[in-house]
Amino acid sequence: MALRPSILAVARRLNTAAVRRGDLAGAEVAFASTRVKTMATYNCLLAGYARAPGPGRLADARHLFDRIPQPDAVSYNTLLSCHFANGDADGARRLFSEMPIRDVTSWNTMVSGLSKNDALEEAKAVFQGMPVRNAVSWNALVAGFACSVDMAAAEEWFRNAPVKENAVLWTAMVSGYMDEGNVQKAMEFFEAMPVRNLVSWNAMVSGYVKNSRASDALRVFKTMVDNDTVQPNASTISSVLLGCSNLSAVEFGRQIHQWCMKLPLSRSATVSTSLVSMYCKCGNLDDAYKLFDDMHRRDVVAWNAMISGYAQHGHGAKAIKLFGKMKDEGVRPDWITFVAVLTACIHTGLCDIGMQCFETMQEVYGIEPRVDHYSCMVDLLCRAGLLERAVNMIRSMLFEPHLSAYGTLLTACRIYKNLEFAEFAAGKLIEQDPQNAGAYVQLANIYAIANRRADVSRVRRWMKDNAVVKTPGYSWIEIKGVRHEFRSNDRLHPQLDMIHDKLDRLEDLMKAMGYIPDLDFALHDVEESLKAQMLMRHSEKLAIAFGLISSPPGMSLRIFKNLRVCGDCHNAAKFISKIEDREIILRDTTRFHHFRGGSCSCGDYW
Repeated sequence: MALRPSILAVARRLNTAAVRRGDLAGAEVAFASTRVKTMATYNCLLAGYARAPGPGRLADARHLFDRIPQPDAVSYNTLLSCHFANGDADGARRLFSEMPIRDVTSWNTMVSGLSKNDALEEAKAVFQGMPVRNAVSWNALVAGFACSVDMAAAEEWFRNAPVKENAVLWTAMVSGYMDEGNVQKAMEFFEAMPVRNLVSWNAMVSGYVKNSRASDALRVFKTMVDNDTVQPNASTISSVLLGCSNLSAVEFGRQIHQWCMKLPLSRSATVSTSLVSMYCKCGNLDDAYKLFDDMHRRDVVAWNAMISGYAQHGHGAKAIKLFGKMKDEGVRPDWITFVAVLTACIHTGLCDIGMQCFETMQEVYGIEPRVDHYSCMVDLLCRAGLLERAVNMIRSMLFEPHLSAYGTLLTACRIYKNLEFAEFAAGKLIEQDPQNAGAYVQLANIYAIANRRADVSRVRRWMKDNAVVKTPGYSWIEIKGVRHEFRSNDRLHPQLDMIHDKLDRLEDLMKAMGYIPDLDFALHDVEESLKAQMLMRHSEKLAIAFGLISSPPGMSLRIFKNLRVCGDCHNAAKFISKIEDREIILRDTTRFHHFRGGSCSCGDYW
């Protein structure tokens, strides 16, 4: 008999440990093997069900709760959380009204749960009816308004909070303003915080990335690392690596990788997957795959990152082969997997395989097509020249297509010179986004190719009337850790004379090899000789030329562009790669192009 307490303690510890590491099956086994069950034993397993949302888990939690001889406040509160975690706000309301005992946690759970289930006014009413409030109560209400991006209300309740020495309260305001896009206000709250914790720093890093200010995210991360009071976690690393991807700052990403290897973070699947994604997006596929291959545990997110990486680089066969390996290893694909696989088919012209995957997704895996899958299918059909089928698919969708579907169709109409569908696509784009400069420009280009100058003038007047401003295109390259940006006909770079001299010599060599400037990509109404000269000053070519004169012979160049690569620049890059015997890797908004020996990885299927 003297051994019983220690046996109970061991069983309870096993149960608790299993729940903490997310091993619910292990917790259930430990619970079943415990002969004498205490309130703590019941509550521990109940907490496990609350942390593992799902309709089945809510039913398991209710069944377990009904078996507790005398549920205490913790039991009720945990079950309340379980209802909210599963989106069952009505069940939570019923349980709360029936609870024989309520403490401040019960009320706080209701305020927080209602806020997260889009019932803010009810959450406010519950808050106002609380017999006793604490800091968590105020945090829950302020966070609720901030999450719904009602920052006026969030700030009003924040000002009313009696105690503000609370990092959670301030962080809710920082996150809310970042979500709203008001970076200045978020910065003001962050700077004024009396105390900061890891979540506060993470809110700033992720907020900057979300608001397209990745350079600031990297700056805050550096400050954070230098701060001895906080240690970055997997969430921090994921955000800052996304910032590196957006900036194509592979060297900074590599430094983070090396830094992580010295810490327990190196064992995190989330961190490893973020590194794989970063290397893929920065054009380092070999590094990405080596890291992926070395991962001890690869979940569906890791597989998706690598498959998507191959797809974006035009390695369709490798992406599809990896997809097959994923299934062989028993990892069930999700809807994101099929977006990646369809993208691989798009970028390599595998129309039949793409259609087969689209059908398999539904018939074998029961995954209902989302708008992303339909957009991929429209793209696939457009690239195969099946414009009528693409239009029929757009019209048959049960939901509004992405604007990108119309953009894809419009681009295909330019290639296949289909004015009817071009006008349809451009009309839809402009109807939904009157400030979409790309729609006007593409339509004007199509009219120009058809020599319909009156229509070109009409589209340009249309742009002017709607005050549409074309997004300026620019390209950049990183040399020795310094980022160099170029715009078309750039006049600012200090080495322009050398760049122009290099381009002039390349132009002569290219023409000797058969290069003919594609004047359709020179949109100004000027003489053809001047059009050809302007083409040679496009931002992509300026960046390539600068890379050639600024790096050792044979070194690969990595160029990045904020818009889609120009068709003439794509053609020129093939010639330059052969002349210079260099690999030129060019990333635009759609994909990566690997130019080597006079050809491109896309096989001109872009």
